[in-house]
Amino acid sequence: MWMVISILCLIAGFVGGFIYTKSKLEEKYKSEAKDAQALLEKAKKEAEIILREAEIKSKDKIFKVKSELEKEIKEKREELNNFEKRLIQKDTFLTKKEETLEKKEEEILEKEKFINKKEAELLEKIKEYENNVKKVNEKLEQISGITAEEAKQILMKEMEEEAKYEVAKKLKEIELEYREQANKKAQEILALAIQRYASDFVAEKTVSVVTLPSDEMKGRIIGREGRNIRTLETITGVDLIIDDTPEAVVISCHDPVRREIAKVALEKLIQDGRIHPGRIEEVVEKVKEGIEEEIKEYGEKAIFEVGIHKMHPELIRLIGRLKYRTSYGQNVYQHSIETAFISGILASELGLDYKIARRAGLLHDIGKAVDHDIPGSHAIIGAELAKKYGEREEVVNAIASHHDEVEKTSIYSVLVQAADALSGARPGARGETYETYIKRLEELEKIPMEFDGVTKAYAIQAGREVRVIVENDKISDDYAYVLARDIAKKVEKELTYPGQIKVTVIRETRAIEYAS
Repeated sequence: MWMVISILCLIAGFVGGFIYTKSKLEEKYKSEAKDAQALLEKAKKEAEIILREAEIKSKDKIFKVKSELEKEIKEKREELNNFEKRLIQKDTFLTKKEETLEKKEEEILEKEKFINKKEAELLEKIKEYENNVKKVNEKLEQISGITAEEAKQILMKEMEEEAKYEVAKKLKEIELEYREQANKKAQEILALAIQRYASDFVAEKTVSVVTLPSDEMKGRIIGREGRNIRTLETITGVDLIIDDTPEAVVISCHDPVRREIAKVALEKLIQDGRIHPGRIEEVVEKVKEGIEEEIKEYGEKAIFEVGIHKMHPELIRLIGRLKYRTSYGQNVYQHSIETAFISGILASELGLDYKIARRAGLLHDIGKAVDHDIPGSHAIIGAELAKKYGEREEVVNAIASHHDEVEKTSIYSVLVQAADALSGARPGARGETYETYIKRLEELEKIPMEFDGVTKAYAIQAGREVRVIVENDKISDDYAYVLARDIAKKVEKELTYPGQIKVTVIRETRAIEYAS
């Protein structure tokens, strides 16, 4: 019974609790609904405010854009009006221009008609004049006994002789005036250059003869069945000439470096005494290494001495090879250094870049280091090498043009040519064989004799000057200058020579009378 009552009480309590909870939840729901309604109303009011503000802003923006568009349209309209006015003015101007051109065209047509009329009249007069000239020429030919063509030739010859005389006279005046100034300035600069670089060395010559301690050594050099001499010739690329010359062996080769390698190797073999193919190969290889090292050292020494930097290693090596090269008996290595210094001094005196001048002077004969392997002029070969290894255009042109094989394009080319001539022309710098010397003098004396009016020619000053004796009744004083110039040009064209050759034309009148 109590259990039933307890259950009923529990159920009643549960139902009461449920009803109470439900009523509380409903009250809370109504409260929250009321709050939500209030928030919604507030949100609606805020939305209306935002919309009104947005509408006002959009209206302002539209008004502003509209104002700007109206302003732009107004400006464009004014611009179009101005353009229209300019077009109208242009059209008016073109109309007037067209009217003017039409008037001028009419005037030109009138003038053309007038010119055609005058041209026809002129042609008639020319025809009449030609007929008159023809009649006069016929009468003159009858009177003089020569044709018009012959008379024309005589007149032209007289005019040519007179023109030659006038040109020679003018040339003499101009040449004397400018030669005095130029010679004075050139002498000052050249004298200063020579004084500032006074070379204290004597040019070397490449030795091609090896002295032997005795004639017995010739047999050892030749070896059994010639195997030693063949090995040496094959390895070094030279020719060994063993003849009747006592205690001497001659080495022959166009390549000076090979000749030097063969010479040094042969001297070492003679000193060592052991001469056989194996030993020859060993010695030659060591000598080659030594010579190559010397070549590099000579090249580096040259650019250091001259004060040049940043040069391609191959050009430095080629400069070193010039140590073993001679030209007219002058060592090309020393000649190149000397030319570099003289070029630099001349450039400094003229206010130019002495570094460029020295560089061009040092490299001017670089082609001689390889001209035995590459066909062609050493100047052109050297220019191609300099260009290949990145030298500047002034240096390349100075190398190529120092023998006038190409046109000079800069003042440095002229300076290098002058320095080259100074280095080669100084006393004792160059030498030549007696036969070559005699032949050169004979050729120098032969050239002036080819000119009309020359009676004798003498080469003096060791071939540095040629004196030409002319007939005084055929060559005038003024024309003597023209003759000297023509002879000098022919000598330049036909002869190869170091330095310069002076041409002196001598004309004299001798009056002789006898008293009895």
